[in-house]
Amino acid sequence: MTTPDVGTGDEASVTIRCQDNASVGVTFCDRFSFDADSVHYAVELRAPGLTARVNEVVAWIWDSDLTAFLEELAADYRGWDGERSWQTNDHDLTVSAVFRSGGHVSLTWALRPWPQAAGDWGASVTTWLEAGEQMTSLAADVRAFLAGEHQ
Repeated sequence: MTTPDVGTGDEASVTIRCQDNASVGVTFCDRFSFDADSVHYAVELRAPGLTARVNEVVAWIWDSDLTAFLEELAADYRGWDGERSWQTNDHDLTVSAVFRSGGHVSLTWALRPWPQAAGDWGASVTTWLEAGEQMTSLAADVRAFLAGEHQ
């Protein structure tokens, strides 16, 4: 399930909650942009005993688009074989999708900032969504967030 939220200070965010366990989720928040070539945002992962955040994930306009990836998953609501994945150019956010029985999509959201630096770390959570409407809603909410339309 996705929720476009307007938090304190009218800051837009999108939260993806696992339909089977609402304490597991991903939040896109704190969007900002320096120029027309990129959008910067924070990603937070939550699960029982885990909170992880990367403050500056970068989406480049010339890069492969997360929303296009999510829209493709939504369009394939009847299913696919194997795993599909997407990642930012900097490899600090990766999303892997697997179609599961019962018309559900398992999305594993992995954060790994500074993968080449000493002291790097990684964390991931897996959310389950319905393949049709919930995936379509997620794609639309993420597209609006990255475009700054949730304000």
